[in-house]
Amino acid sequence: MSILSGFLYPPPPSAIITAMTVISSGALAYFGLSEACGKHLQYSKFWNAGSGPSGKQIRVSSRVGMLLLYTPALAAAAAAFAVPTVVADDRCRLLALALALHFFKRDFEVLFIHQYSGNMILDSAIPITLSYFTGTVCMIYAQYLTQGVPGPKLDLKVAGEVLFLVGIAGNFYHHYLLSKLREKGDKTYKIPKGGLFGLVICPHYLFEIIIFIGFCLISQTLYSFLFALGTLWYLMGRSYATRRWYLSKFENFPRQVKALIPYVF
Repeated sequence: MSILSGFLYPPPPSAIITAMTVISSGALAYFGLSEACGKHLQYSKFWNAGSGPSGKQIRVSSRVGMLLLYTPALAAAAAAFAVPTVVADDRCRLLALALALHFFKRDFEVLFIHQYSGNMILDSAIPITLSYFTGTVCMIYAQYLTQGVPGPKLDLKVAGEVLFLVGIAGNFYHHYLLSKLREKGDKTYKIPKGGLFGLVICPHYLFEIIIFIGFCLISQTLYSFLFALGTLWYLMGRSYATRRWYLSKFENFPRQVKALIPYVF
């Protein structure tokens, strides 16, 4: 209780948020473990991993698939500004704005930054889309339920804003570097260079984790905390699998480059 009173709002008496807290964090942890064990959600370089017989799975272009992942969450965050009680509350408004900016950036990158060469399996796109959408809705709703409740003793909004801005800038920069690895129409993979790519293979994931920690500190609800923790676990699994993929594909891959956290993991 001392941790909750000092860092987080008390959990709201809501069966919906309680259930979604367990489901969201549990699902992200499960998918993270699956990635580390070699069972991948089929997008990006793993889009054809474990594909069954031709015609058994519905495929969409990577660009369409990625827009499918992010746009519903963007719409949910933007729609929150139509609710007067959300706009009137500082934390609700700030959280909805940060979520909207994050998913707007992701859609912008899909349309104008990233170079795509593969497809996405629809069965993999659906759970990711649902995760982002329900996560956005539940984060904002959990924040809405804190109105009228005494806030945590330690107000971390400013720290959350700083981490969010650092995360979104670092994530965008490393996505830009990735986009410059290949010329238009080139479908070959190359070892990423520049930025933090000399230390970790997935710095864009590292900065995405920082973004979600920023959401957590802006919000300071149990739901946002466990969703950030689940995101960390999932991206740890995904980055571990990505590094293993690079090691198998490139004989000259620098083995001192870690998966996600410089010098550590």
